[in-house]
Amino acid sequence: MSPLPARGTGSCGPAVSTSPLQTETPAATATMGGKNKQRTKGNLRPSNSGRAAELLAKEQGTVPGFIGFGTSHSDLGYVPAIQGAEDIDSLVDSDFRMVLRKLSKKDVTTKLKAMQEFGTMCTERDTEAVKGVLPYWPRIFCKISLDHDRRVREATQQAFEKLILKVKKHLAPYLKSVMGYWLMAQCDTYPPAATAAKDAFEAAFPPSKQPEAIVFCKEEITTVLQDHLLKETPDTLSDPQTVPEEEREAKFHRVVTCSLLALKRLLCFLPNNELDSLEEKFRSLLSQNKFWKYGKHSVPQVRSAYFELVSALCQHVPQVMKEEAAKVSPSVLLSIDDSDPVVCPALWEAVLYTLTTVEDCWFHVNAKKSVFPKLTAMIRDGGRGLAAVIYPYLLPFISKLPQSITEPKLDFFKNFLTSLVTGLSTERTRSSSAECSAVIAAFFECLRFIMQQNLGEEEMVQMLIGEQLIPFIDIVLKDSGLQHGPLFNHLADTLSSWEAKADVEQDAETVYNLEKVLLSFWERLSEICIEKISEPEADVKSVLGVSNLVGILQKPESSLKSNRKRNGKVRFVIDTPEAPKGSEKCVSSEGENSEGSEGGGTGSSLSYKSSDVVSPLRKKPLEDLVCKLAEVSISFVNEQKSEQHLQFLSTLLDSFSSGQVFKILLGDKQKNIVKAKPLEITKLAEKNPAVQFLYHKLIGWLNDSQKEDGGFLVDILYSALRCCDSDVERKEVLDDLTQEDLKWSSLLRVIEKACSSSDKHALVTPWLKGSILGEKLVALADCLCGKDLESTISSECHSSEQWTLLRLALSQHLKNDYLIGEVYVARIIVKLHETLSKTKDFSEAADSDSSVSFVCDVIHSFFSSAGGGLLTPASEDLLLTLFQLCAQSKERTHLPDFLICKLKNTLLSGVNLLVHQTASTYEQSTFLRLSVLWLKDQVQSSVLDNESLQVLLSAVGDLLSTLVESEDTSLLGVYIGSVMPSDSEWEKMRQSLPVQWLHRPLLEGRLSLNYECFKTDFKDQDTKTLPNHLCTSSLLSKMILIAQKKEIVLENDVLEKICAELLYSLQWCEELDNPPSFLSGFCEMLQKMNITYSNLSVLGNTSSLLQLLFDRSRKNGTLWSLIIAKLILSRSISSDEVKPYYKRKESFFPLTEGNLHTIQSLCPFLSKEEKKEFSAQCIPAFLGWTKEDLCSINGAFGHLAIFNSCLQTRSIDDKQLLHGILKIITSWRKQHEDIFLFSCNLSEASPEVLGLNIEIMRFLSLFLKYCSYPLAESEWDFIMCSMLAWLETASENQALYCVPLVQLFACVSFDLACDLSAFFDSITPDTVDNLPVNLISEWKEFFSKGIHGLLLPLLVNATGEDKDLSETSFQNAVLKPMCETLTYISKDQLLSHKLPKRLVASQKTNLPEHLQTLLNTLTPLLLFRARPVQIAAYHMLYKLMAELPQHDQDNLKSYGDEEEEPALSPPAALMSLLSTQEELLENVLGCVPVGQIVPIKPLSEDFCYVLGYLLTWKLILTFFKAASSQLRALYSMYLRKTKSLNKLLYHLFRLMPENPTYGETAIEVSNKDPKTFFTEELQLSIRETATLPYHIPHLACSVYHMTLKDLPAMVRLWWNSSEKRVFNIVDRFTSKYVSSVLSFQEISSVQTSTQLFNGMTVKARATTREVMATYTIEDIVIELIIQLPSNYPLGSITVESGKRVGVAVQQWRNWMLQLSTYLTHQNGSIMDGLALWKNNVDKRFEGVEDCMICFSVIHGFNYSLPKKACRTCKKKFHSACLYKWFTSSNKSTCPLCRETFF
Repeated sequence: MSPLPARGTGSCGPAVSTSPLQTETPAATATMGGKNKQRTKGNLRPSNSGRAAELLAKEQGTVPGFIGFGTSHSDLGYVPAIQGAEDIDSLVDSDFRMVLRKLSKKDVTTKLKAMQEFGTMCTERDTEAVKGVLPYWPRIFCKISLDHDRRVREATQQAFEKLILKVKKHLAPYLKSVMGYWLMAQCDTYPPAATAAKDAFEAAFPPSKQPEAIVFCKEEITTVLQDHLLKETPDTLSDPQTVPEEEREAKFHRVVTCSLLALKRLLCFLPNNELDSLEEKFRSLLSQNKFWKYGKHSVPQVRSAYFELVSALCQHVPQVMKEEAAKVSPSVLLSIDDSDPVVCPALWEAVLYTLTTVEDCWFHVNAKKSVFPKLTAMIRDGGRGLAAVIYPYLLPFISKLPQSITEPKLDFFKNFLTSLVTGLSTERTRSSSAECSAVIAAFFECLRFIMQQNLGEEEMVQMLIGEQLIPFIDIVLKDSGLQHGPLFNHLADTLSSWEAKADVEQDAETVYNLEKVLLSFWERLSEICIEKISEPEADVKSVLGVSNLVGILQKPESSLKSNRKRNGKVRFVIDTPEAPKGSEKCVSSEGENSEGSEGGGTGSSLSYKSSDVVSPLRKKPLEDLVCKLAEVSISFVNEQKSEQHLQFLSTLLDSFSSGQVFKILLGDKQKNIVKAKPLEITKLAEKNPAVQFLYHKLIGWLNDSQKEDGGFLVDILYSALRCCDSDVERKEVLDDLTQEDLKWSSLLRVIEKACSSSDKHALVTPWLKGSILGEKLVALADCLCGKDLESTISSECHSSEQWTLLRLALSQHLKNDYLIGEVYVARIIVKLHETLSKTKDFSEAADSDSSVSFVCDVIHSFFSSAGGGLLTPASEDLLLTLFQLCAQSKERTHLPDFLICKLKNTLLSGVNLLVHQTASTYEQSTFLRLSVLWLKDQVQSSVLDNESLQVLLSAVGDLLSTLVESEDTSLLGVYIGSVMPSDSEWEKMRQSLPVQWLHRPLLEGRLSLNYECFKTDFKDQDTKTLPNHLCTSSLLSKMILIAQKKEIVLENDVLEKICAELLYSLQWCEELDNPPSFLSGFCEMLQKMNITYSNLSVLGNTSSLLQLLFDRSRKNGTLWSLIIAKLILSRSISSDEVKPYYKRKESFFPLTEGNLHTIQSLCPFLSKEEKKEFSAQCIPAFLGWTKEDLCSINGAFGHLAIFNSCLQTRSIDDKQLLHGILKIITSWRKQHEDIFLFSCNLSEASPEVLGLNIEIMRFLSLFLKYCSYPLAESEWDFIMCSMLAWLETASENQALYCVPLVQLFACVSFDLACDLSAFFDSITPDTVDNLPVNLISEWKEFFSKGIHGLLLPLLVNATGEDKDLSETSFQNAVLKPMCETLTYISKDQLLSHKLPKRLVASQKTNLPEHLQTLLNTLTPLLLFRARPVQIAAYHMLYKLMAELPQHDQDNLKSYGDEEEEPALSPPAALMSLLSTQEELLENVLGCVPVGQIVPIKPLSEDFCYVLGYLLTWKLILTFFKAASSQLRALYSMYLRKTKSLNKLLYHLFRLMPENPTYGETAIEVSNKDPKTFFTEELQLSIRETATLPYHIPHLACSVYHMTLKDLPAMVRLWWNSSEKRVFNIVDRFTSKYVSSVLSFQEISSVQTSTQLFNGMTVKARATTREVMATYTIEDIVIELIIQLPSNYPLGSITVESGKRVGVAVQQWRNWMLQLSTYLTHQNGSIMDGLALWKNNVDKRFEGVEDCMICFSVIHGFNYSLPKKACRTCKKKFHSACLYKWFTSSNKSTCPLCRETFF
């Protein structure tokens, strides 16, 4: 049975079944009656209303689905809908049951997800399971399809579709119960929901079956929809208790809207034969007043749906509507002024249907009082913003009006049309072009209709034309905003329709009437047009309007559609075919100032641009009008020079160029003959009034005109030319004008017009190509380019116009053809080229820039517009000059940046043209060949600096980037191959590179030489000129990088050779010692331009490159060998890739220089076995050499060099082998003594012998490092004696250090001495047994003393000669090993020095002379501009610091008794150095705020200053620490007075890093206590340079650590007195990084202290940072606890009391205060403070009285006792306390008795 839900209006809650599922739903039970408001789980008994529903189901067979409150969220319960529900219920799948229960929830999200889940289940489950749900679906669907939430409604329809697709025809029994709601859903106001419902409907029924389905359910549908429309209210659709009012109203309005639209949909679906059966239903609906009220409903959607339904009713059941005419007519027609955009379309449709269907509708409304006033008001208001919607209905509306209600007809239509025009002037209409168009279209449609209906009625016609159309046109002519609308086109359409009708009409009377109408129109139109033009101050808008109007009216077909088509075609296209020569009619496009106007031809009558014939009815009046307008305009132009009229005339003539008009324009002058002109021109002028006008009037105007109105005059000129009979005539006229009459500016405008329009160009093509114009332009170019700078063109504007003319003349336009003749183009290009070539000569002149700029513009235009064809030779020469100007630096060309940019753009446009030429190849292009020659000359012969090279590379980069685009793939490869030098040229450039690069490899032992290949000459470095090799290699590398964008073929291994040469250049730069700044800049420039090996290597074949490098290395050695090592080291290539090239070890022998260097470079990367193989080849060579062969490369020298290289990497473990070689060397000593350079003059030694000695010394150094095998005494004697002898040779030949091999000899001898010193320094008791008995004593007493006796004076001499040598300079290289050796000097050796005396007269010192001399000699070295010297000086001075305070201690009694605060300077030599350093540091760091970190570049000048300063402070602090507490007080007072420490602390906070973490800790993350610069000791190594970037920060941290440790009181004083920002920075940094380290060290020092106190014990607790001191004397016990603060030592140390026995409270407090004072103000450790405090207490117990100023026995700062006694009261005071008392109180009285203190 049908499960259509029954309806009820008074339900108090939903019906609930007795299903067990339902009893568990709280939502279902919450609203039930009865006492049990909430049932517990398991209680199966439902409420009373549930039982009532069950009873009802048993009696009636259905369960009512209440529509009242039942649509509340709680009523969507899962309710069985048929009898025997319990049985059916068990058939429903459990998952479906759960989903259906969720659909009854109130929550929107829950319902939405449940519905989506339901849809998914319908798809996935089998059909039987889904069919089980069907009995319950109609009720749920009917309720939830009306849900308030639109997403739920959409999901419902989507789920329904899935259900339909699954169950298909099984839905049929339930169709009637859902169809009404389904139809409503298809009309849902939420489009996605409506679409989903329609999709479901289409899924259920194919289109042919849909009407049948609707017919099947029509009764139920109409019932449901009628009920919704007539019975429902917001409160019956939703529960007022749970749903807000706003939501209830919205739902009700939506349901009503859907119901109305569904009813309309029903009508559309039903076939006509089925409609009769429903007529009664509709009659009952229409009889209800509630239905008609929907027409006045406040909600627009409801009204819109209502009117749509009315239209449908009129269409499908007209009889029923006629019966209800009394209700339909007022309901629809009285709403005619509804201005809601939603309602209007439906309303007007209903209006038209009503007028059509209900013939007697006007009997039921008062048209004149009710309908028309509303209509008029709405139209007058411009449709209230809805003109585009409403106005298309106006014509059908007035066409349906019966004549009876429009009487009097004239007044009605007059009022109607006037209202339309009035509406056009409203602001809202004017602001929208669509609204304007709609109003205008409606006006003309209605006008034409009214005219058609009333043709022949004089009054009506007069009203339409005279009172409506002409005034309307007049309004538009005054309003520029409306002129661009479609009015003129509509007017043209209207005229065309009347003309067409007059042509085809048979009825003579009708034709007569139409002609009369047209005649009247033209008369009135002429009047207003001439009136507009005749005004002396004619409005520009009106004049423009008239010209537009006339232009449009002259078109034979002016319909909007055809007009749009024609306008779309009127375009100037380059490829437009030229008009046939001699043609009399030429197609013209819109001129510059004649939008939409067209015209033109020859003959006495007007001719038009279209092939269509203009109607005779329009032609004559239009001609008359044009002539009148022209006559008026010319009079104004002649009399008043009116610009508006001239513009109008231009536009008019462009559309109507005829002899007749020109006759009128000439007036009386037409008979005058042009004098002084050629005969042809004179005849032509007599024949053609247009030519006469040209000569008499136009030329004068044109030459006198300003730029603004020149365009109109040129248009007139072209109009006149159009009247000539042929191209020959036009050329004659123009040639004549060009020669004499036209100025340059006028000529420019004429040519510009020709370029802007293809038809105008066609008119003047013969003239443009002719010789007259060509020669004149060549002369102009010659004039502009050839003028002397002194006589430059005075008028810049005039000159600019001439340049523009040239630019235009050189540009190509139609069909890639030049504007003028090609021969003239070539001549002009030559002139321009000459100008650019002279640029360098007049570069200093002020006006040259503008000339070059104009030339650039012209050439750029020439290149840009050229479409194809080969460039002329002149053009290619021009390109070369441009390239040369772009590729040279500004210093040479003196051109400004903007001009260089212009030149570059011009060049690239030309090159771009060149590469796109079809036949362009390298051989054919002059430019490409000459540019190659010029480039080779630049990089191989010219002088280039960094800037010049960068400009050159940039220019070449731009050039090649354009060449890459060439279709000829070989072009780029050929170009690069042409620039590539030959092998001999490369060799020549390599040889020209300065050989200073050899310094470093020689010093570092990477290469060995035994010949003098160069002299040290640094003059080459002063220049900024880059070597040619660097320029060439970088240029070719740049070219290769750009070429990689395209696959190119390079012959003869060009790519590999370029890579190799670039590597050579880069290696040369890298090996240079202290390279000049321009070379560093060169390397940086290459990096920025991405010219690196890594970028090049990806392009080529690595193996072929390696083969090339190895071949060159084996042949030449030197840099080529180092390149291979560099590549392996930088991991650019792997060791495995190199192995094949040295697989055969024997191939390297016999040794050559190349083989030797190759092996030496490879050694660091060889495996042990490979090194052993090379060593094995060397060993036999050590035996049996003659004296001559020992020094040769293939002799002992070369083989020992290889052996040393292998030994350097510790790869030879055979100790016996090493001993064997040592014995062989010893045997050489015996056989060839003169080979060993012992104590001799090296100026006589040969380079070969020097080289051998160097290798022997290197072997001995390596032998000492790596051989642990015991040596015999004789061997030790040989090594040590040889070392000392070589050292003597080196020291005696200091003058020869400029010779590289001699300096290398010195360095290696110092290295040997250093290695021996290190060896003996590292001897431990365990290893001493392996040495001969007296060896150590001999070393200390003789050899070590001998080393330092030679080196210390040598250092002093070396540093005395030159104080400004960088650490990396070659001359200074000896300093490194020399200084490192000197760091091993002992204190005794220092004190027993034999340096010359060096004393300063003004120095206050307690030091003996020899010690003061040592200080004065070594201290200045801390400022020396070489790091090794500074560090060596520091190490030597450091060993002396502990000795120095003792000499001040001996003289301590002389200090402290003065009345002022006593102070004592640390060593004067250090302090004077410090003051110098402070001045230098102030320049480096002074301007930087404290806390901002200053990075110091390693090895810079600033680096040496800062390093020396910090080392000096380390020495001062070491000295300070070695002093006694009393001396420390005096020294600290001195530092306080000089404020040196304050300066140091400020500088430290500019040098210490924000995060002083040690480098390794970045990896050791797991370590809880990371290493910092404060926890790790600084190693001041001379050799180690890897840590140089961290050198200064680490040293600064080290100095800060020492300062806090040794001068805590002074740092604390500085910190407390510093400004707040600095205070916070210092506190934060110290607490975070330093305090924990210092606290730990302080506590540890207490724990490990060996200091014993008589009567006092001291203990420390590391975890709590506490120190506990217990003082005991007799029965007195004092216990003090010292607590270190978290920011120790900045914060105050707190002293707390422990045990106290036998001491008065006051005394106890005094002592605690004293200890706190000592710990705060003394510069020492806690143990020092405790010792001072104990001493003080001891003195107190010994009977010494306290000083009554500081209440302490021992002074807290200078540790003195109270000695100054008052003569009156006999009390004693500290001297320092009294001094402070007197100075602060400004009195000299005793603090106690107030008597004068004597």
